[in-house]
Amino acid sequence: MNIKAIKHFLALAESLHFGRASEECHISISALSRNIRQLEDEVGVALFARDNRTVTLTQEGKKFLVYAREASSQWRLIRHELLDDSDQLHGEISIYCSVTASYSFLFELLNRFRQVHPGIEIKLHTGDPDEAISRILDGKEDLTIAARPNNMPRSLAFKGISFSPLVFIAPNEQHLPSVPMTPPDSAEAWANVPMILSEAGVSRHRIDDWFYQQNISPKIYAQVAGNEAIVSMVSLGFGIGVVPKIVLDNSPLQDRVKIWPVLPELAPYDIGLFTLQKNLKNPMVSAFWELMAERST
Repeated sequence: MNIKAIKHFLALAESLHFGRASEECHISISALSRNIRQLEDEVGVALFARDNRTVTLTQEGKKFLVYAREASSQWRLIRHELLDDSDQLHGEISIYCSVTASYSFLFELLNRFRQVHPGIEIKLHTGDPDEAISRILDGKEDLTIAARPNNMPRSLAFKGISFSPLVFIAPNEQHLPSVPMTPPDSAEAWANVPMILSEAGVSRHRIDDWFYQQNISPKIYAQVAGNEAIVSMVSLGFGIGVVPKIVLDNSPLQDRVKIWPVLPELAPYDIGLFTLQKNLKNPMVSAFWELMAERST
């Protein structure tokens, strides 16, 4: 078994799609399929279940995934220690964040990081912010930018970057009679307001707590992944949403919605950088972390 086989396995395990995995690995689909079968022959079990339309990890594949991630991480570390005879760091680290975070915070950080550590390659993945911390805990990413949860696992390290208010937003123009133009003045009135909320994550937990404390049974019109989608649906007049203000400030639709001055206010987002405590032993992760520390001073 070699490190290339491990990387090919990880690419397919992450995407569960031979086409996307082959593109990431820069090989043909047939070559990837052949390499995966050779790996399965070596370990003696099927790591993936395949049919004409889907690819899934077997139970053995899920166990092997834990090993593969650790092996890949250790390979990067030992390769750096053996090959680098200078003070310059070389290798790669992966970072995950939302699209909003990528141009709100990451652009500046990556620009500075590239100047100080040109030998480190950054693999940037963007997506639903509600998945950010789980991707760190699962070992899929080295670092992420996300909102700090109320209860943070002890295995995580966190360094704050900024705060952002969590705000109620409404459409500028009324499209549906069920969507009010001003905040309701009673729990009964709130119960009739169609709400567009995140499926999960920090904002969902906080708005759920807010409704509970106000003794309101919310009328949920839609549950969506990603704050940008909430802004879009609110701008079309489908309901009232709750998003971090930083998302609204960077949205091309910000002129089509307005912020409601609702009291009591929701607790703000504490946005920062996350990694596993053990990842700080990785010199490349540590270098990015230290750059973040310099930014905070």
